[in-house]
Amino acid sequence: MLDKLRTLFNTAPQTGAAEIAPELAAASLMLEVSWSDHAVDDVELKAIRTLLIELFQLQDAKVDALIEDARSRLDSNVGLHPYTSYLNEHLGEAERFAVVCALWQLAMADQRVDRFEEHTIRKAADLLYLSHSRFIEAKLRAKSLGAKR
Repeated sequence: MLDKLRTLFNTAPQTGAAEIAPELAAASLMLEVSWSDHAVDDVELKAIRTLLIELFQLQDAKVDALIEDARSRLDSNVGLHPYTSYLNEHLGEAERFAVVCALWQLAMADQRVDRFEEHTIRKAADLLYLSHSRFIEAKLRAKSLGAKR
């Protein structure tokens, strides 16, 4: 699964402003979830960095650039649709599920899940065409991964 994400990252065309790479789409979704409670704290930013490195095997400098790009997009764009549309076109169900698991891990990073964070993740899961059972499975998997850390 991660190999497929890496392959997409390495072969994604950079043809225009509308084109975004999977890791940028995921970073943007993560910032949307983080910002949904109107506060992005250091714990959440650290979690975003860690999750992006785990999902896409990125180097620190690349992650910092992604987060900055996603932040600027958050300031100028509102909504999940551009990012979920891209991920639907370029990732399989297993990879989209991994992204939703990462969103849950992010929401749980500060030891509490805000209702707005949960709503945003639910909306993202719907837009990523994941069933409600996969949404719940992602939540439970994220919870079990958080307990192991």
